[in-house]
Amino acid sequence: MTPRETRAADTVGARQADALVRSSIDVPPDLVVGLLGSADENLRALERTLSADLHVRGNSVTLSGEPADVALAERAITELVAIVGSGQPLTPEVVRHSVAMLLGTGNESPAEVLTLDILSRRGKTIRPKTLNQKRYVDAIDANTIVFGIGPAGTGKTYLAMAKAVHALQSKQVTRIILTRPAVEAGERLGFLPGTLSEKIDPYLRPLYDALYDMMDPELIPKLMSAGVIEVAPLAYMRGRTLNDAFIVLDEAQNTTAEQMKMFLTRLGFGSKVVVTGDVTQIDLPGGARSGLRAAVDILEDIDDIHIAELTSADVVRHRLVSEIVDAYARYEEPGSGMNRAARRASGSRSRR
Repeated sequence: MTPRETRAADTVGARQADALVRSSIDVPPDLVVGLLGSADENLRALERTLSADLHVRGNSVTLSGEPADVALAERAITELVAIVGSGQPLTPEVVRHSVAMLLGTGNESPAEVLTLDILSRRGKTIRPKTLNQKRYVDAIDANTIVFGIGPAGTGKTYLAMAKAVHALQSKQVTRIILTRPAVEAGERLGFLPGTLSEKIDPYLRPLYDALYDMMDPELIPKLMSAGVIEVAPLAYMRGRTLNDAFIVLDEAQNTTAEQMKMFLTRLGFGSKVVVTGDVTQIDLPGGARSGLRAAVDILEDIDDIHIAELTSADVVRHRLVSEIVDAYARYEEPGSGMNRAARRASGSRSRR
């Protein structure tokens, strides 16, 4: 390298150094451990999601890097400190969701979104964990009918049930009705062994599990005996008018258009309906169109009906679940017009 080239390189390096900024944030000493996490797991999650360099010494966090990167890191740490200060445990998952919110187009504060309490029982508090979940919960408050559509693990049913329990406890409604189609994966109840109750129970078990997670287990049988809480197959809704109730229809992608119309027209005065489903997991036989898909197309422009869409970014199970959802979406994209039953039938014919 010639002397002139050396001087030019030094000048460029100096300019790049001048473009870098440095900042520091003092964290309240009693919040440092909660911010960093066990074995600094939250700090490592921050380092993976942010471009700025982070260095912690005592209760001071020093940030360096490009101005935009440092500004984002400052906002992220400020929000995370607020979350820890609210008493909510901080995890790498919360860190990732918080940074994702700050990188998004909305102006919502992660601390406000992630510290919204929906329901508390025995020290456990149910809260939205992503921005879309917060919007979903807000939509349930603001509308009479809400469709929550998204892949497995996005909390669409769990949050709806938490809102139902909260509505009952706060006397907004006088009863909760939880329902789902009793036929999935091509099985017919008449061909299954056992009594009707024994046949139906496996399909409704996920709703029972969530209910016992949110309420006193000793109280639930009493409320069910009194008709305050009802867990039943969708077919049991026919011919009824449901007043002053919070009604949750789960696995709605496996309803037919006729079943969906029947269900929605059960709505009575003072009631609220939440319909949840995953349109990528349709099990209707013969390639029948999902009632959930039809309802969204037909009703999306009606006032007081809201369509909330959750994505793989809202998955709150193991990190791999989100990646699995995305991988399957890419694989199934060419056949998106068929449901799973139709794809299975098509695949079996092609192998003959």
